[in-house]
Amino acid sequence: MEFRSATFEDDIRHIHYVSAGDASKPLMLCLHGFPEYWGGWRDIMPFLAQTHHVVAPDQRGFGKSFKPEGEDAYQTRHLVADMAALADHLSPDTPFALFGHDWGSAVAYSFAFSRPERLSALIVANGVHPHCFQKAIIEDPQQRAASQYMTFLRSDRAEAVMCENDFARTMNMISGFSAAGWMSEAVKADYRAAWSGEGTMRAMLNWYRSSPVLVPPVEQPVSELEGRVPVYAIPAEALRVEVPHLVVWGDADEALRPSCLEGLDRFAADLTIEKVPGTGHWILHERPQQVSQIAGQWLARLERRP
Repeated sequence: MEFRSATFEDDIRHIHYVSAGDASKPLMLCLHGFPEYWGGWRDIMPFLAQTHHVVAPDQRGFGKSFKPEGEDAYQTRHLVADMAALADHLSPDTPFALFGHDWGSAVAYSFAFSRPERLSALIVANGVHPHCFQKAIIEDPQQRAASQYMTFLRSDRAEAVMCENDFARTMNMISGFSAAGWMSEAVKADYRAAWSGEGTMRAMLNWYRSSPVLVPPVEQPVSELEGRVPVYAIPAEALRVEVPHLVVWGDADEALRPSCLEGLDRFAADLTIEKVPGTGHWILHERPQQVSQIAGQWLARLERRP
């Protein structure tokens, strides 16, 4: 499979992306999470490219894309605007499929909330709707405990710790979320290269620092949080997915517990959830062909709808 590297630039941003497949086919825009880069999609792109023009960008702050200064530059509205500009460049007149994983799912959800007319479908693999995620963190003790790492990543010392010893802590974070047998020495070298460079880790961590998601200490009672949860202040109608929505979920995820899916049907009327038993957070690497088949079959069913 040929991977093609390119850069989209305008007056505000420059975004590196890699594509695969026939550019005349429908666009599928694929958004990575932390601590990945476009290479988070490398294993699955050959399968997705059989039916789509697959484009995997380095989102702002990651890889070879631009890295603006300051936490505010990583607020969700800016991340969505980046992907809207890239999509308008690649598919200006035709709605496209948006596929997100991990943090990429957060951007994908926000894109679907604000620009549903641009989408034909929303696919998420082991990623979370903001309201459902926040509710799980507050009400599910297991999810609250699993999310404590976010507090560390928001701290002032996180950048130095995540970079020291040739990114040892960052690499260990990947293996801590689920099986990481897919990380060969060559893949590890590519990841270290993506994390290197002045300001890169700081920019990556700013995604966490700019997020409104609240992660209370494990021992803090739920009763003390009433009225103090920013995500809960967002009206439900602003968090609805109006396009067909597929969630592919590896149930052995150590970072995201099953409670993160509870209540999702409240926000997505046209929802399909497909679980992949024994698969963890890095589902795109662990089961690329299976995930692609699930997504492809679901998209084919959408096309057959009257």
